[in-house]
Amino acid sequence: MSRAAVLCGLGGWVPAKAVANSTLAEQLDTTDEWIRTRTGIRQRFVIDPGQATSDLAVEAGRRALESARRTREHGGADGGPAPDVDLVVLATSTPDHPCPATAPVVAHRLGLAPVAAFDVGAVCTGFVYALATAASMVTAGLARRALVIGADTFSTILDPADRTTRAIFGDGAGAVVLRAGRPDEPGALLGFDLGSDGGGEELITVRAGGSRQRSTGAPAPEGDEWFSMRGREVFTQAVLCMSRSAEALLDGIGWRGEELDRMVAHQANVRILRAVGEQLGLAEDRLVVNLDRVGNTVAGSIPLALADAAASGGLRPGQRVLLTGFGGGLTWGSAALRWPELHVEPVPGLEGDEPAAAPDTHP
Repeated sequence: MSRAAVLCGLGGWVPAKAVANSTLAEQLDTTDEWIRTRTGIRQRFVIDPGQATSDLAVEAGRRALESARRTREHGGADGGPAPDVDLVVLATSTPDHPCPATAPVVAHRLGLAPVAAFDVGAVCTGFVYALATAASMVTAGLARRALVIGADTFSTILDPADRTTRAIFGDGAGAVVLRAGRPDEPGALLGFDLGSDGGGEELITVRAGGSRQRSTGAPAPEGDEWFSMRGREVFTQAVLCMSRSAEALLDGIGWRGEELDRMVAHQANVRILRAVGEQLGLAEDRLVVNLDRVGNTVAGSIPLALADAAASGGLRPGQRVLLTGFGGGLTWGSAALRWPELHVEPVPGLEGDEPAAAPDTHP
């Protein structure tokens, strides 16, 4: 039987500082109602001064590794002897430094060096791209066990005066452990669909700081150092691309949309989640939603939602689960698996606050 990458550990992490909509309303020209009715978000978490993406990635990674260990001890999805992790892939658009990559630092701090470690940059689709990359290396025999992390600290690149982006984005991280196994095992990644369209690069961007701007030798125009997004166009493209990607993947593995038990999509906007769910014929109770409590955590979004739902019982062994994301680039991607039995601890700061059904918003 062919080799497969099997999900066997899961963990999430958010910073200690929660920022409610009411706090933003005091700082900006906005209200709690304006934010909730347009996005479904009521709070987000942000790092303290001096913290960085690697700090969140290390904590999420540590919890995923512990989840794999405990799952193995309890005879769950990781039932055999555990080889050491020999690959770390970090999805992020907010690395600690432009150079070097952040993944080697994370691997070192977790005591995993000298394993292979590198970053993947696909913005909000980053985790799906990283998952596909690591799974391919496992199935090809280049790695036996991989730690895949999605982590971002978008609070560091948001314009302090922009009420729209500051309302949407939060900081957070999630991680999974993959091991070599069989395609018929629960937790085996059954397939991927990935795509991009660089013609839409201006829809989601930070214009300054890269080689194109720096090569001019001129200072960046004011405001270009901050993240920007053309919201209406992004909304349309996100629904279209995630729906098409999900449908292509489901066709490829022989599943129908209505057979899905859970869709864990990138947590961007609750209206986007609903629209994609409708395209796939899913009732709202099959959508995993935690953006109301964490906001859009970019590459951390999907694995953080997985950890949150798994710890609260929202994901159960045997369920058919679809992951799908959309982000800058433009990029998009989807993955599918049958959910395994895992030991997952609640995400600190989110304990006792279960992932919601899609919250009410105005159309």
